[in-house]
Amino acid sequence: MTRSILEVENLTISFDSDDGRFKAVDDVSFSVSEGETVGLVGESGCGKSVTALGILRLIPTPVGSIDRGRVLLNGENLLEMPVAELRKVRGAVVSMVFQEPGAALSPLHRVGHQLVETLLLHRDMTRKAAWETAASWLEKVGISDPGERMYAYPFQLSGGMQQRVMIAMALMLEPRLVIADEPTTALDVTVQAQIFDLIRDMKQRQTAVLLITHDMGVVWEMCDRVVVMYASRVAEEGSLADIFDHSRHPYTRGLLASIPRLSAPPGRLEAIRGQVPSPLHYPSGCHFRDRCPHAFDRCALERPPLYRLGDGHRSACFVAKELS
Repeated sequence: MTRSILEVENLTISFDSDDGRFKAVDDVSFSVSEGETVGLVGESGCGKSVTALGILRLIPTPVGSIDRGRVLLNGENLLEMPVAELRKVRGAVVSMVFQEPGAALSPLHRVGHQLVETLLLHRDMTRKAAWETAASWLEKVGISDPGERMYAYPFQLSGGMQQRVMIAMALMLEPRLVIADEPTTALDVTVQAQIFDLIRDMKQRQTAVLLITHDMGVVWEMCDRVVVMYASRVAEEGSLADIFDHSRHPYTRGLLASIPRLSAPPGRLEAIRGQVPSPLHYPSGCHFRDRCPHAFDRCALERPPLYRLGDGHRSACFVAKELS
């Protein structure tokens, strides 16, 4: 068995709003092993990105707070680590590709300056070597004329090129864990394939990846295991085969049923009925019960635990064992 590099245990994150306080992440637990790619999937607003930010303690305060839980990186709790030590971890050991590169990159500094600064902060190298390394990584992520782009400001680049700069910044330090939040959303399919090849290459060197995405095709192509979130909680977790061929949670089944298939007869796509509930007014018991075709009285009274259905396969559903 490969060793777990990241273990998230009972992570709970809350935010204040004008209408009250709500939980964006509620008792979430999962792990990522060396050389493994874990997909974190679910509808917008389910807590995927907040979970990723919580891992690196990037939750904005005082509006948000990490209420409880542990985030163990090689056995050391990042939530209790002194800020000075945590800064050494961010980027060098754990890198993150943010969902909105335009907000993550400084508009006041040239791209080359930001890349070189990152290298000099974490690596013992000359500024010239750092500049050459940064330019080579821009080329690796598909940016033409990398020497010229190094002198550009982020606002002079397209959204797709900004995203590629973020990916280069995250990968060039060869971290042990990469958290990628929708890393290829703004990229065309050719560049997507190029980025995924880079991630696969890093996997061969035992780099772990937590891949946040809405694209189940990307999950099938890139991931070893999948964590499905719904309304702040983990609904199901398992291997690719567990999720795609033997899923037991009605929400996971609804996600898979909504994927267009060439073999399907013409007609309307299947959809999960109803709407995602507001985090201020989640249903009691199971958060999915108002949209679930299998809900019964117990679903409103109790929160379903994550039942173990097999080796690494878990599902938070009272009728999970009966569903085939």
